[in-house]
Amino acid sequence: MRACVDIGGTKVAVSLAPGPDMQLVGRRAEPTVKTGSPDALAAQVIRMVDEACADQGIEAAQVRAAGVSSCGPFVRGVAGLELAAPNVCGGLAGPARGLPNDWRSAPLEGPLRQRFETVRIANDCIAALQAERRWGALQGLDHCAYVTWSTGIGMGLCVDGHVLHGKNGNAGHGGHMFVSDDAQALCGCGNVGDVEALVAGNAIARRFGLEAATLLGQAEAGDAQALAQVDELCRVLGRALYNLVVTLDLQRISLGGSVFQRHQALLLPRLAARITGHLPSLTDGFSLVPAGLGDRVGDYAALALLD
Repeated sequence: MRACVDIGGTKVAVSLAPGPDMQLVGRRAEPTVKTGSPDALAAQVIRMVDEACADQGIEAAQVRAAGVSSCGPFVRGVAGLELAAPNVCGGLAGPARGLPNDWRSAPLEGPLRQRFETVRIANDCIAALQAERRWGALQGLDHCAYVTWSTGIGMGLCVDGHVLHGKNGNAGHGGHMFVSDDAQALCGCGNVGDVEALVAGNAIARRFGLEAATLLGQAEAGDAQALAQVDELCRVLGRALYNLVVTLDLQRISLGGSVFQRHQALLLPRLAARITGHLPSLTDGFSLVPAGLGDRVGDYAALALLD
């Protein structure tokens, strides 16, 4: 019996995998804890797994392995990986970012190893990339990426059939590439003017005074101002995607995340237009597609770490 854990800047979801196939049961989700001591997040994960077991009539001790797909980046502490995510740890950018804690990192691997015999943790986009390559829209591809447009912006990268990890498992944090000198674009990581600070779900409300779903809904209804603002969002993220394609010579990028998934008919063609036709020697034969696993990509990302 395995636990599949998806940690995001907005929510934590857990599921149980009782067998060798893709079946997941007992899914629970709740807002990511951001108050209390830094180990509150690990405690939340353990509690949710135990509650999922109780819901399914499963003895909690039977769950001996946990796959954790988590927003990043990570740092290495004395007991293993710790989470230093800009949308969770308020100590990175300080009070101006508005998060209700002063954490610079949150212990993750150490507390989880006290509860589970096997713990595998990966950046959520790296894990989602593996899931998309196994079960989703990236099957059979050796030069590809998974990108999430959600609370934050993240990327998982694969070149020549090799998934890129980096020295601390942080490869693909392209959301923190500097793209602007806008002094108002403060990211939770402390950067001013990176991709995430301009287009992430939580940045939209700060920039335009509307929640992402509201702004995108207005654009879908034809509001001219909202459409212009969405075009600006897609200009920034579309250029970041183009940079990935020409830097890594990719065949395909699959897109997921709550912002994109709920409004993909509006967003996909606008993002693709920032890639298609530019430098054909590198962009011809490339495709930008929705994640094949849809809104379950985070759940299966965690499962991919254990299979």
